[in-house]
Amino acid sequence: MTLTPPLAGLTAAEDHLVVRWHEPGIAHVVLSNPDQRNAMSAAMTQAWSLAMSELAELPGLRAVLVSGEGKAFCAGGDLGWLAEGGSEGIAVLSRRMDDFYSQWLSVTELSVPTIAYLDGPAVGAGAAVALACDIRWAGPRARFSVPFTRLGLHSGMGTTYLLPHAVGPAMARDLLLTSRTLDVDEMLACGVVTRHVDADQVLGDVEQIAANAPIATRFTKRGLTPRAPQSLAEALRWEGLAQPATMTTEDVQEGLAAARERRSPVFQDR
Repeated sequence: MTLTPPLAGLTAAEDHLVVRWHEPGIAHVVLSNPDQRNAMSAAMTQAWSLAMSELAELPGLRAVLVSGEGKAFCAGGDLGWLAEGGSEGIAVLSRRMDDFYSQWLSVTELSVPTIAYLDGPAVGAGAAVALACDIRWAGPRARFSVPFTRLGLHSGMGTTYLLPHAVGPAMARDLLLTSRTLDVDEMLACGVVTRHVDADQVLGDVEQIAANAPIATRFTKRGLTPRAPQSLAEALRWEGLAQPATMTTEDVQEGLAAARERRSPVFQDR
């Protein structure tokens, strides 16, 4: 992880994450695995978890900006191990997914505003990370999709909770059941993002948030948090069972193969 003060106490190497510090109190977390469209590698996941735990305790933190390096925000979880025919049973996969979810959703535990800047595709679990942030802004290359069913998977990482909370239940059903991709205008129209921001303007806009009264901002964020956070936990418990179950199917192998081969999948319901 590449770090700048006051984050110099964090140490890691070759882990696909960059954290930059900007005054007044902004941590810019950059997903940095551009050769794989910022897919969530094991190294990136571990580094993200470490960064979130350190940021949660960091004095002077006012806001966290999350973006992706290169042409994508995040292509989602690295499913290469699954495409190779992972043979773990449902119980093992469930524990694996629970751990993966909890590490990435630790961003929701930060007390300061979190902003996801999508200047490129946010796909699957990458879309869920964006949804887990308080605010989402779109750059000109932004795209959004939750194509779990197209890959033969049940959605995961809180998507069944976070997506309806962002766009409403009707649009969430549309996106999850069609697996279609939204462009910038559609993202704005349905509420996936709140506005279009040029790349050279993003940091300045985050500085406006960071410049607000810190105590008032933290209390405001807490007041805006859904009154039943156990609903997210309930969604995660279900997804921790349902997504691993779909990972053991032939259909997921077909979905992944079709994505690699750029063709329409032919699912056999098994």
